[in-house]
Amino acid sequence: MNLLEFQTEINAAPEKVWETLFSEETYPKWTSGHRFEGNWEQGTIIKFFDKENNGMYDEVLANIPNKEMTLKHLGWIYDGELSPQNWENLTVSYFLEPTENGTFLKSKVNTLDEFVDFYKSYFPSIFQKIKEISEK
Repeated sequence: MNLLEFQTEINAAPEKVWETLFSEETYPKWTSGHRFEGNWEQGTIIKFFDKENNGMYDEVLANIPNKEMTLKHLGWIYDGELSPQNWENLTVSYFLEPTENGTFLKSKVNTLDEFVDFYKSYFPSIFQKIKEISEK
């Protein structure tokens, strides 16, 4: 298991960054057109889809508005069908901390070796998009 961390400073209030991260309107803008089904309430299952109707599904472990969102990866989605995986503790967390100039956004990703390169290339680019959208 690998614990990866990513962070950035955003010149926008935590409420604006939170909205950028988790609203139906802005989520597709920073995820290259992906979408989600479900809600972000703690204890619920939420599904994430790409344009081909594939993706993954997660359990929402923590939702503290404007502060923390933690998701546990449960499995893949292929052609809209769930494919459970035996992943232990594969999680992604987003932490928002207010600063003098806006928000300090940090993410912790607990992942398998096979996904490390993906996350290391993906997170810097999505953090840049989140920053751009939030600062508008």
